[in-house]
Amino acid sequence: MDRRGFLGAGLAGTAAVATIAAPHVARAQQSFSWKMTNAYGPGAPFYVTGPGSPTYFCELVGKMSGGRLTIQHFAAGELIPALEGFDAVSSGTVEMNAANSYFWAGKVPAAQFFTCVPFGLNFQGQNAWIYHGGGLQLWEELYDPFNLVPMPLGNTGVQMSGWFRKPIEKVEDFKGLKMRIPGLAGKVYAQLGVDVKLLPGGEIFPALERGVIDAAEFVGPYQDRRLGLQKAAKYYYTTGWHEPNNVTELIVNKTAWNSLPDDLKEIVRAAAAACNVISHTWCEATNGEAMADLVQNQGVIAGPYPKPVVDKLRDVTATTLQQLADSDPKIKKVYDSFTSFAAKHSQWAGLSEAVYQTQIRRGA
Repeated sequence: MDRRGFLGAGLAGTAAVATIAAPHVARAQQSFSWKMTNAYGPGAPFYVTGPGSPTYFCELVGKMSGGRLTIQHFAAGELIPALEGFDAVSSGTVEMNAANSYFWAGKVPAAQFFTCVPFGLNFQGQNAWIYHGGGLQLWEELYDPFNLVPMPLGNTGVQMSGWFRKPIEKVEDFKGLKMRIPGLAGKVYAQLGVDVKLLPGGEIFPALERGVIDAAEFVGPYQDRRLGLQKAAKYYYTTGWHEPNNVTELIVNKTAWNSLPDDLKEIVRAAAAACNVISHTWCEATNGEAMADLVQNQGVIAGPYPKPVVDKLRDVTATTLQQLADSDPKIKKVYDSFTSFAAKHSQWAGLSEAVYQTQIRRGA
């Protein structure tokens, strides 16, 4: 081949490569404008605004992507009702929603395990299972038929057992009690005669104040004080057996997700993981002051359930979870994964975190 022929072939090859590469370059530089809805109302700290919140996430994605992916956030009621995000994202009405997976128990019963499990894993353990123990893959598998891609977005850490208008002194005190309590814990309480109610956060205080419900669980001292729950009930039962952690779920429409170039997908995942940590540390930083204020200044009577009550709840939880697993192969698959991982993690936690907190740090 002469020099002109060689150059011609080279230029032709370059043109061919450019033709092939151009769509990929164009796709990588394409901008996307998405909408995110939320199960929680305007202004709610952690769930809507503040460090590690969904609005923080939207801002972070915009900055990390250089404006190539912008996400407009809508709190509950601003675009759709509080608990319609699952269907809205599944259908493609919006691209994203922030909520808790146990809100979708009626559609995907096994989804409840990805928010929290009563007497289950704490923040560290739940994240270890999701990110490194196969939990995320199971979550994705469950949601795939609904055209959804799930991932963790936040975590409150351990929650409180809730607010009661009358004290709980024995297991029988639960019978006939009307209580706002979501998730797997609601199924456990129902076994003890509780009339379980599922209410959005913004409806809890008026229901408790008017006596529509007798008790309510929300989050923890900072969030509960903000709702004014201490004005409607004075008995505050602490360390939540039912929610040793609580995962905020981000769901993404799968069709929209697949339209993103790989770098934007990684930005979304990285921003969500960052918010998972930032939101949890914000809760850790704010709950102490709020708890002290509730007890010292607002007349709240705080403390754990009596031991016989906790023991009964633990026994009923084990039975309830096993019954759920036996009733549904999808639940069983998630249950088996979770319990197997939890058993191994608990051995390590018992030698590490538990010893540090109960013996080393306190000098016991």
